[in-house]
Amino acid sequence: MNAEFSRRIPLLKLSTRAQPFHLEADAAARQALAKRFDLVSVERLEAQLEAYRSGPAAIVTGKLSADVVQSCVVSGEPVPARVEEVIQLRFEEAPDEDDLELEEEALDVLPIEQDSIDLGEAVAQSLFLALDPYPRADPVAIQKARLHLTSEEEAQAAEAAEKAAANPFARLKRP
Repeated sequence: MNAEFSRRIPLLKLSTRAQPFHLEADAAARQALAKRFDLVSVERLEAQLEAYRSGPAAIVTGKLSADVVQSCVVSGEPVPARVEEVIQLRFEEAPDEDDLELEEEALDVLPIEQDSIDLGEAVAQSLFLALDPYPRADPVAIQKARLHLTSEEEAQAAEAAEKAAANPFARLKRP
């Protein structure tokens, strides 16, 4: 269980009427989430949620908003991104995996743990799922980064030269 941004709400505190919850990650939580999700940084993470009981389950709806910095998959350059994501979740006791059949319009299901729901972890997971899996810097930044990259042939040639120079008999062959 991850606790970077844990915000547990006991089921007993929820009623059948929607209750508002505002979550905002502090600097330590943002730094821990950046490390967990392999991001350069999480500059801002907040969510406006409503939660209510529906029988033995809890329903959570709302929106998360975040500013993150990812690394470009081509150049490694920082890529800032704004994430705006609608959240629609259902918390319920862990179902038997054999009984799990979701309809297309079904809400994502998360487990109720220790008679509570973790809104912070739900927001963190929703953020992760909303991230661009292949972030790319703008073309100018990529072109600039390519100036510092070597081709595979250049890398192999440099490695071969390094090996040759490290060979103790290489000095004997030199004139």
